[in-house]
Amino acid sequence: MAQIVNGLRLKRMSLLQSFIFLCCLTLVGILGIIVLEFQAAESLRQRYAGHAGVNGWILPSLIALVLLTVAAGIVLMASLFYRWKLRTPLDILMKASEKISSNDLGFRISYDNEDELGELCRVFEIMRGQLETNYKTLWRSVEERKQLNAIFAHDLRTPLSVLKGNFEFLNTYVPQRKISEEKLLDVLQTMSVHVDRLEKYMEAMSSIQKLEDMPVRTQEIESDRLFALLNESARQIVGQRGKTFKTTVTADAASIAVDVHLALQVFENITANASRFASGHVRIDYGVDEEDLTITVTDDGTGFSEAALQKAMLPFYRGEVSEASEHHGLGLYICKVLCEKHGGDLQIRNAPGGGGQVAARFSAGLINR
Repeated sequence: MAQIVNGLRLKRMSLLQSFIFLCCLTLVGILGIIVLEFQAAESLRQRYAGHAGVNGWILPSLIALVLLTVAAGIVLMASLFYRWKLRTPLDILMKASEKISSNDLGFRISYDNEDELGELCRVFEIMRGQLETNYKTLWRSVEERKQLNAIFAHDLRTPLSVLKGNFEFLNTYVPQRKISEEKLLDVLQTMSVHVDRLEKYMEAMSSIQKLEDMPVRTQEIESDRLFALLNESARQIVGQRGKTFKTTVTADAASIAVDVHLALQVFENITANASRFASGHVRIDYGVDEEDLTITVTDDGTGFSEAALQKAMLPFYRGEVSEASEHHGLGLYICKVLCEKHGGDLQIRNAPGGGGQVAARFSAGLINR
């Protein structure tokens, strides 16, 4: 029976079509059996025609048998319909619900029927995938927040220790007038520097929170226009350090949908970083494919150290360079956050020919013309 149903492509029928098909199939079967029952009853009546009371029990028995046949047919039809159209998808959805309720999202929902329950399973799989993505994003955000708080707390220890030590020093010697005015001013100046550091740390933490809450607003812009804006920024940034730059473009569309201000902010950060470490030249590669906008900036400097490759995108990381950036060690971390908000990512590596290389990818919508 199952082979007959599969041969008739019942999997491609809707629930209503399947139900009507099984009803017709069951009706044909029931009618065939009832005809046989009537023939058997007629044969019995003719065989025992000379016996008194034969007609009295044959007709009630026939009616009861017909009713029993109809009831058995309905039960069989319902059983077949449940087995072929309902049991498997309901079992799949029940198990999926149990796994989701226990926060287990590492599974797949697969059901190949093309009916309403098949569509429901496909929608359920889309929902599961979205939940998995959201859960991973939330988990990554929590882990990054923990890491950020740990780094922040670590970096606060030095200025707090200095302030505490200077306070104890002043509290001890000022009342006794055992400190010169020059030494007092020197200590106060040191305390002022570290108070300023604390203020900058607080501003940095506040700016990170604002970045995470910042919405992404994409807009259609011609690819050439976007690249012109980026090149103008690069000309200003690289030129200030007396360096040169060259660009290449690989674009598959005349227009692109992207958050221009967000892309500019990321681009300016990684270009400023590259021009700071470049010996004399920066190369910028623009790429646009069916899904992404990619900006790769390469300098001709010494490249990233092994430690920098592991930590450069961490907040407050400055490496071995003593020069403090305007982002207080947050430049690449800010770029990473913004790229991820735009559905992309940030990658750092050393270029094959030498020098550091940073690639920013943004999820973008293309408008072909």
